[in-house]
Amino acid sequence: MCRSCAVPTGPNDLSAGAGRPLPGLSRRGLLAGLGLGALTVGLSAGTSVAGEAEAEAGAAAEAAVAVAAARNGAWAGPAQGRFPAGGHYGAPRGGGSHAGQDVSNSTGTAVYAAAAGTVVRRSWGGGLPGRTGNGLVISHGGGQYTYYGHLSAYRVALNATVTAGQRIADMGATGNVTGPHLHFETHTGALGTTVNPVSFLAARGVDLAGGWSRIDPGASGTTVVVIQHLMNQRGYGLVVDGGYGSVSADAVKRFQRSKGLAADGQVGPATWPVLVYTLRQGGSGSHVRALQTALNKRGAGLVVDGGFGAVTTSAVRAYQSVNRLVVDGEAGPVTWRALTG
Repeated sequence: MCRSCAVPTGPNDLSAGAGRPLPGLSRRGLLAGLGLGALTVGLSAGTSVAGEAEAEAGAAAEAAVAVAAARNGAWAGPAQGRFPAGGHYGAPRGGGSHAGQDVSNSTGTAVYAAAAGTVVRRSWGGGLPGRTGNGLVISHGGGQYTYYGHLSAYRVALNATVTAGQRIADMGATGNVTGPHLHFETHTGALGTTVNPVSFLAARGVDLAGGWSRIDPGASGTTVVVIQHLMNQRGYGLVVDGGYGSVSADAVKRFQRSKGLAADGQVGPATWPVLVYTLRQGGSGSHVRALQTALNKRGAGLVVDGGFGAVTTSAVRAYQSVNRLVVDGEAGPVTWRALTG
């Protein structure tokens, strides 16, 4: 785990790159736990009513962005691995506290963008105080940033535009560490204002520990396309548009009732295992289209034709290899869980 990677206790003066200053730590604290937006705190007695209104409006806007992110399925797990002892958010680190969550695995394990955005830092420690090792910072807009530390290799350039689930780096042990892992941070409101990454991603449907994702009605994106293909394999005849609207949600509720599950429309840990199929070379159908779509979110570049041929088998094996799963070319529950997380 990290030997440093601490939240600094002094003033913070950070920038996203040459000529692009970012605000330091603001006087808006963050909603603890889920990290949903910002709350105006610590206003001095001399603050004007207009200033308070402006701060409250800014907090409301940031909260709206966070709520939208929580609903739209736009986030993805950054790496497969385990949580090492002492690598949690807030753990003591010298004069400060651990600024992120560590995810341990072997050097070379794939690291993915947690959401779409722009790479604004690509340097030792990501240019953040108290961090060591090769690091990346991605700006996701709305005052939200993610940091990826101790990398062994970069796979994207500075200023690159990335998509959720795109491979951006390899896990490593650069800097002041006890072994290979990803040090992952989430920043809300300003770069330098960290919140707990586990609860931050949980509020956006992602289990950082590697569990099944939670996709709610109202979501949209690639994972919804995966769900719609899987539902069509079961005969529901959905339009595959990536929008988890009322028609798709009603179909999922009917499916859940047919399996004796709570009919809440959420595709989560209870529904995914009975929705996915174990697939291998030679299969064909909408469930294979779902698999190909999920692999493409992780950069496979497959033609989504519904045929599980040699090319799809190679893509499955490659994904399993870089994520340190059993490399058998078969898409079973473990592989599906990683792909859809």
